[in-house]
Amino acid sequence: MMKTLKKSLIGLLAGLFVATAAQASNEVQIDGAKVGHWTMDFAAASKLAKEKNLPMMLNFTGSDWCGWCKLMDKGVFAKEEWNKYAAKNVVLVTLDFPNDKSIVPEKYVARNKSLQQQFGVRGYPTYVVLDSDGETQLGRLGAGRDKTPASFIKEFQEVTRFSAASVEAYARKNPDKAKAYRAALDEVRGSQKALRDWIATGPQRNDENDKKFEAFKKRISEANEALDKF
Repeated sequence: MMKTLKKSLIGLLAGLFVATAAQASNEVQIDGAKVGHWTMDFAAASKLAKEKNLPMMLNFTGSDWCGWCKLMDKGVFAKEEWNKYAAKNVVLVTLDFPNDKSIVPEKYVARNKSLQQQFGVRGYPTYVVLDSDGETQLGRLGAGRDKTPASFIKEFQEVTRFSAASVEAYARKNPDKAKAYRAALDEVRGSQKALRDWIATGPQRNDENDKKFEAFKKRISEANEALDKF
């Protein structure tokens, strides 16, 4: 009986430790930045990303009211598998728009709104992935009920294959294909930007614009097919 009680107590303590560790790893710093840890300090994170040559992920969230945000926080970002990956591969920034205004320091409120406008974010959560320069947008990710740390890491890796560090690594490994690879990558980025710019103009839904949209999609698809050949 004593052994069983002891084992149960050990198991309970171990579970509490794991839960506490996950919670701690998912907490948000207010100032400063560390690889793999969420921070509100966009300036510090940008500096760190450049120093470490790592991509950044901006988490546009409504932490205390957004159901999808809470789902991702609990199901992906609080998990050990994600935290281990993030600790070596990504600089994380939280841009919060909570109902409880005390959550975000006043010094970050206007800046968060400015970044929201800059990246055209209209819903939460939106995960904007930037290159190490803190400006070049590599792609966007979203929430999903069935997403796991493994599936989200895979999505993140797909997006960051366009990062400067990844391109440089490929070029060093394949010098004979470097020029063509960069050209194919530029076409992917150019086709995606062309669509974003067009959508930003607020085109009306009609037959002519539907055809334009399909043309943009076709160009993007063909560009990605060309890049996938490398």
